[in-house]
Amino acid sequence: MISADMIQIENLVKRYQDLVALDHLTLSIKEGEIFGLLGPNGSGKTTAINCLLSLLKYDKGTITIFGQNMQPDSYDVKKQIGVVMQNVAVFEQMSVWENIDYFCGLYIKDKETRRRLVEEAVRFTGLEDFLKMRPKKLSGGLLRRLNIACGIVHKPRLIIMDEPTVAVDPQSRNKILEGILELNRQGSTIIYTSHYMEEVEQICSRIAIIDHGRVLATGTTEELKKMIKTGETITIESILLDGPLLDGIRSLPHVFDLIYEDQVLKIRLGTARHNLVRILSFLQEHDVSFGRVFSELPTLNDVFLEITGKELRD
Repeated sequence: MISADMIQIENLVKRYQDLVALDHLTLSIKEGEIFGLLGPNGSGKTTAINCLLSLLKYDKGTITIFGQNMQPDSYDVKKQIGVVMQNVAVFEQMSVWENIDYFCGLYIKDKETRRRLVEEAVRFTGLEDFLKMRPKKLSGGLLRRLNIACGIVHKPRLIIMDEPTVAVDPQSRNKILEGILELNRQGSTIIYTSHYMEEVEQICSRIAIIDHGRVLATGTTEELKKMIKTGETITIESILLDGPLLDGIRSLPHVFDLIYEDQVLKIRLGTARHNLVRILSFLQEHDVSFGRVFSELPTLNDVFLEITGKELRD
């Protein structure tokens, strides 16, 4: 259940000499959300997360978590936060069980409580058959699951997940996404960053797109899609076109962008009826043959591209 604001970031400024990494960043995240944080490389996402965790000193602004001002010594706040970073942070010399137990011990001192929580984290991440193994023996997907288990074992109210599925196989990715949804159902609020748009669209209840240290847009997936011009993207494969034909298509009603590469034409159009009919009629009139044709409604990737002017890449 989504309720009051859990996190308030107000006018956050962070400079590195002449570089402004965060430019009056303002953001609120409600308790119970899976909040997607999207931005191209260098947009300020990592800086914002480090400031949020009070790992980085910022120049101006305020950060409030659980109703308290976040400071480096806010240990009562920090113990309620779990962090799963993109770079796996576990101890190679320890077994799977020992790693999870160690990270739990940073927050939970009672041995029986710690054992119960470690057992729950093991079951939750599906690591029961790998407890005695060292991290270097695990596959990429299992290593990611171990990283998650270490970050969530103490049952934090807030979990920050930075690219938790990068470079894992589809089966492990699905397992991780299912686990994130379950953590949310159990009561955790989650901040989620990813370069995989389909993941963000699948699990996030609300999304912020940032670039140059500023929030460019915030909303649900559907709200963000309504902010852009793209109403439909038509793709036509195996088509041979010259400059005049491309100019002719570009001049058709509601066409505002097109890309033609390797005999594949991708046309972005505004919201209107009969877009596809107009395109196909034009091609028929000019005796242009083509292969497969398909039309897609706007995706989160279209939103990101139109708002930032950039492709989201690893």
